This record gives sequence, C-alpha cells and structure tokens, in this order.
Amino acid sequence: SGAGRCPQGAGFAAPEVAMPAVPSLVDRYFTRWYKADVKGKPCEDHCILQHSNRGKAIKSISYQISTNCSRLQNKVSGKFKRGAQFLTELAPLCKIYCSDGEEYTMSSCVRGWLMEVNESILHKPSILQEKPSTEGYTAVVLPKFEESKSITEGLLTQKQYEEVVVKSINATTATS
Repeated sequence: SGAGRCPQGAGFAAPEVAMPAVPSLVDRYFTRWYKADVKGKPCEDHCILQHSNRGKAIKSISYQISTNCSRLQNKVSGKFKRGAQFLTELAPLCKIYCSDGEEYTMSSCVRGWLMEVNESILHKPSILQEKPSTEGYTAVVLPKFEESKSITEGLLTQKQYEEVVVKSINATTATS
C-alpha cells in the first residue's frame, strides 16, 4: 500500500481508503470500525468489521499465544457455539512477526467468543497487507448479543479513523 501514518517497515499497510465502484462482499455486509493506537501504542491500529448480523471480524502470525494457549485449538460446534474461546478486548489474538525483527501482539479489541481464525494467513502472511479488507482478516469474534451495541461505542467509524490518520500525518509533517 501507499503512504500511511506509520513508518515504512513497521509491518502494517496503510488502511485501504478508496472504495471500489462495485461494493465488495465486505462493503455490502460489514460496517468498519477502528481502534487507533491500541494499548496506547502509536500506529498500532486495528480495523474491526461488524457483520450485519452482529458478528465481528477482526483484521489486520502465530496463533500460539502462550505455552498453554493456541487460538488454533479453538473448535466451535453447534447452535450454542460450544468450544469457543471467550476473549476480552485486551486478550491476545495472534502474534505478528516482521522481517525487521519487530513483534506485534494483536488484541481482540472486542469482548466475545472466538468463532474462527484465518488459517490461510499462516501460509501466506502477506495477505494481511495485500488484502486487509477481505482475505487478510485474522479472526471472527462474536460478541454477546446484548453487548453488541455497547462494543461499538468505543470504536471509530471509517470517517473518524481517517480524521485521526490525517491529524497524525499533519502532526508528523509539522514536526519534520
């Protein structure tokens, strides 16, 4: 991707801002929300996709969180989603390792049940940057229905997120 608010080599692509002429599946069925500077870390921004049925998909690679916890062990079954791991908004979702040696731990950003992880990014991690709004998602998190509305109150709309990015770019340019 082109210019972003984070330095090149930080391991993340700039968010895709231009909308295609024909709406994609994501554009038709998901609302984009953003969490800027996760855990107070500049440029550690996450995009959360909210499905029209209130499911969450988190974008943005190892699912081995600790010795005893792997998100790949998450096995969901049945109508009541048995076996799903419950995540808090600060729960580590995956670890992203960059070619420059940097390591990023991606947080869930929302409370809910882990419905699936995107195993395809394990085989082709570049799709995190190449297709962040489609195949480059990391996981799908389903919040409790009664919490769905309150979860979005702490998130930014795409327009609000773009304003944060512009302010950050302007502040960086002014100090350069």
